[in-house]
Amino acid sequence: MDKIRELLKNPYISGAVGLVVGALFGLIVLGWGLFPVQWVNASPQNLRPDLQQEYLKMAIQSFAVDTNIPAAQQHWKNLGPNAVDTLAQLQSSNNKAPANQVQAFLVAVNIAAPVVTGSPAATLPAGTVTPTPSTGAGNTSSLLIPLLLLCLLLIVIFGALAYVFLIRGRMPSSKAPATPVMQAQELTRQAEKTNFASKGQEAPVAQFMTTYMAGDDLYDDSFSIDSPSGEFLGECGVGISETVGVGEPKKVAAFEVWLFDKNDIQTVTKVLMSPHAFDDPAIHQRLESKGEPILTEPGKHILLETATLQLEARVVDMNYGQGAMPTNSFFDRLTLELAVWPKVGV
Repeated sequence: MDKIRELLKNPYISGAVGLVVGALFGLIVLGWGLFPVQWVNASPQNLRPDLQQEYLKMAIQSFAVDTNIPAAQQHWKNLGPNAVDTLAQLQSSNNKAPANQVQAFLVAVNIAAPVVTGSPAATLPAGTVTPTPSTGAGNTSSLLIPLLLLCLLLIVIFGALAYVFLIRGRMPSSKAPATPVMQAQELTRQAEKTNFASKGQEAPVAQFMTTYMAGDDLYDDSFSIDSPSGEFLGECGVGISETVGVGEPKKVAAFEVWLFDKNDIQTVTKVLMSPHAFDDPAIHQRLESKGEPILTEPGKHILLETATLQLEARVVDMNYGQGAMPTNSFFDRLTLELAVWPKVGV
């Protein structure tokens, strides 16, 4: 259920689902259920075949009484393209009109009578034309079920296409390799935070884990420091400070660990450096302007202090990258723990 909710948050997915559901509801429930189409003042050519035959029979009988040629011609035109077929079906039925009335009616409308199977030849005038009767043309009721099935088929096809192009195409593949950011998040989740209380120390007011993985060229993690009552005390974080070499991904040789105190006028920064960067005089001198240079080592503790805050950064895990660059020149990964306390006596 949660997965479905997540999918429906995507506007493309929710739009496709809404279109399919709306089409089904509107077509079946509203269109054919609650508010079906009602025909009013329909012309004879839109009637069922049996009613068209009844209409034609009444027109023939009416002409036999009043011999109104314009009215007879209008009645014939009202049947549209179904007129000849309707006459053939009428004369083939048990409810056929008298042959003499039919002949007089056809003379009035200037139409040759069709040959009707099984009817006496004497009922047809000489020289008549034999049309080919159609099989139920205009029978809208017989087309209703095929049309309904066609609409449902189109909806199913559209839904399948929407799933393939909009939903499945945007769903991440379970076999896709994890990005550096995803790998870093997983390492951060697995890292175990220090239990300061078990060591007899006061628990920090804030404690964070952050991980850098090679390939995350935009790595810059920051955290808000709040008191137990929710008061904002400051911020801390870690970001890329120095890279070496060229090309992508970046080869990070140093990180900045910083602490901001809302009660202090400056942000305190220390720079964690790879052995290559630490031993390189040019890089070492350049990074000194950003903060105190620190050689990064597994398990090392780095202390940062401001007017009212104290931050301890611990190197939880680290590894250097391999390649054409000098040995231990850039980081492949680095996990740090940041713990913050208010300064005692402040």
